[in-house]
Amino acid sequence: MSDVVIGEDGRARCGWAAKEPETTYHDTEWGFPTVGDVALFERVCLEGFQSGLSWRTILTKRENFRAAFSGFDFEKVARFGEADVERLLGDAGIVRHRGKIEASINNARHACDLVDAEGSLEEYFWRFAPGPDHKPGSMTTSPESVSLSKDLKKRGWRFVGPTTMFALMQATGMVNDHAYDCVIRDDVATAIAARP
Repeated sequence: MSDVVIGEDGRARCGWAAKEPETTYHDTEWGFPTVGDVALFERVCLEGFQSGLSWRTILTKRENFRAAFSGFDFEKVARFGEADVERLLGDAGIVRHRGKIEASINNARHACDLVDAEGSLEEYFWRFAPGPDHKPGSMTTSPESVSLSKDLKKRGWRFVGPTTMFALMQATGMVNDHAYDCVIRDDVATAIAARP
């Protein structure tokens, strides 16, 4: 993780969280354990859409994504067809990238299969979480994100490369990548430790 930045409130945060909407996302969501399969599926999709773009772009369009993708209820998204793809390609409120849109629909179908096979997305994804000895830093992948990516691809998922899966791990609390001097780091560590 890069150096911390001191916000207008005098609090030290991870360097990327200097401005809104990143500051609120950083303080209330990034790194805290994501609970529930729908919430986790949303994060997988948003990380895929973010690939090659700024996170700010995704955050400012997040509510539009939720509306366009039925709240990321993967059972509903799994039923999307070609008419939905065309509808989404015409929606200026989201990132209009055919490959990413089609990947989200594809992944929803495979999410249904994965839940049938593994019990829940949350249970499955957290099996790949690195141990507590993970050190924050400038990593863009990890052995665990590589393993997760390979397993998902074997199951037919798309836009789930090792870098994207590592970003997912950071965002959903599978790793605590807040800078050591970040004011939120200890809160995230406590939340991860309390996860059942």
